[in-house]
Amino acid sequence: MNLPKARIDAISNLGLAHIGDGVYELLCRARLCAKGETTVGQLHRDTIALVKAPTQARLSEKILPLLTAEELAYFRRGKNAHVHAVPKSATPQEYAKATGLEALFGALYLAGQTQRLNELFHAMMEGED
Repeated sequence: MNLPKARIDAISNLGLAHIGDGVYELLCRARLCAKGETTVGQLHRDTIALVKAPTQARLSEKILPLLTAEELAYFRRGKNAHVHAVPKSATPQEYAKATGLEALFGALYLAGQTQRLNELFHAMMEGED
């Protein structure tokens, strides 16, 4: 993808988060496979542990100081999105931060900024082994 900023900005906050959710999960799956996870069951459990809202919220804190003003704006857009339900496993604050992270990842993906996506993802995962 390589959409212009105006097209990305026209997508709703939750639309960006929807795309970013898939991007983030794919990065997590690839990371776990590259680490040498051996069974599908273990891959599944470890993926779920990384993609749940409390983990995303915690990991997003690591990259906030690294974000540009434009990236921070996408994070805030997602964080401030009006969601109708929060999973029982997360607080509303955790879910908001996770949605912010997903919106940011969605915007970066749609802009074709895969190198930046990888940089931020690696910064989030630093020390998580």
